[in-house]
Amino acid sequence: MSSTRAPRRWLGTILAGYLPLVIATLIVALPLIWMVIGSLKSPGELLTRDVSLLPKDPTLDAYLEATALIDFGRLFLNSSIVTVVGATIKVVLALTTAYALVFVRFPFKSLIFGAILVALMVPAQVSLVPNYTLVAGLGGRDTYWGIILPGLGTAFGTFLLRQQFLSLPRELLEAAEMDGAGHFRRLVQVVVPVTAPTIATVALVTIVNEWNDYLWPLVITSTSSMATLPVGLTLLQNSEGNAGIYPMLMAGAVVVIVPVLVLFAFLQRFIVAGLTQGAIK
Repeated sequence: MSSTRAPRRWLGTILAGYLPLVIATLIVALPLIWMVIGSLKSPGELLTRDVSLLPKDPTLDAYLEATALIDFGRLFLNSSIVTVVGATIKVVLALTTAYALVFVRFPFKSLIFGAILVALMVPAQVSLVPNYTLVAGLGGRDTYWGIILPGLGTAFGTFLLRQQFLSLPRELLEAAEMDGAGHFRRLVQVVVPVTAPTIATVALVTIVNEWNDYLWPLVITSTSSMATLPVGLTLLQNSEGNAGIYPMLMAGAVVVIVPVLVLFAFLQRFIVAGLTQGAIK
């Protein structure tokens, strides 16, 4: 009996575990791989009925032509400034808000948290027109602060950090309070070190969202000098009207995605640790 159970158990492990994992990985990875390969092909080789996986004559012409059409250096600088400043402020606001919702006593705490949950469920596109009217009226068009300001609130980060803070032992905060530590010291010296993986998870998700944000920077900017990298792909598409634009679009997409993939490769372990931390007491 044991000899027959072993193959069944092995087959069940493959079908229930490895096979779905492989399928999900291929679904995510294949478009990215095809995009990188397509950026190394010529337009004629890319737009043909005779599909070939690998380029017959790999070339970097698409990257050179895309760089000649738009200023990737300026776009990269704009995206970096918006991402670093916006993500930093978002994480700090999420961290302090979550701390206040858990460890500070004040009226209407549950009502405020309910409003945060409602904000988590409302699509960002709903507030697009009001945000544009407000920011444009304040003179925020084609400015860094105009791109950053409307998205500073992060309901997801606040919710995730609050749930993590609720799992912390109260004794830690009580001991720090008995030592004379105020809220700021308790936050910086006790809460942040203990919940560092969760904070890193929130930071990574926020950085990716800021870097990939397309709709709001497209609406609030009208000049290429203030555009971000995702908007720059639109400028690249509008600069050419023939079939030769497709390798350049793929090359531009690679330039946009590679920094995020590198960051994710370095911080991926924090995602698992941050999302599972506090699940087991």
